[in-house]
Amino acid sequence: MENKAQKNVKLVDALALALVIIGALDWGVWGIFQRDFVSLLFGGPSAVWSRGVYILVALAGLWSIRLLIRAWQASGSVSQA
Repeated sequence: MENKAQKNVKLVDALALALVIIGALDWGVWGIFQRDFVSLLFGGPSAVWSRGVYILVALAGLWSIRLLIRAWQASGSVSQA
């Protein structure tokens, strides 16, 4: 059985993954259509809400480094010291 801390970490993992996907889709829309989807939804690239989403996506990307390292360790690709 999981404790509360483990459940919280899993929730943050899921939120980070969702934000990274949103960021990737935004970059894809930009690459294909030259439109910034986030800024279209939240009032332009300088709007407070857009900047907030950009910051959350960046933080999610940093958090995802942890997910990647954990996945490598689980697969045995990285030795656990």
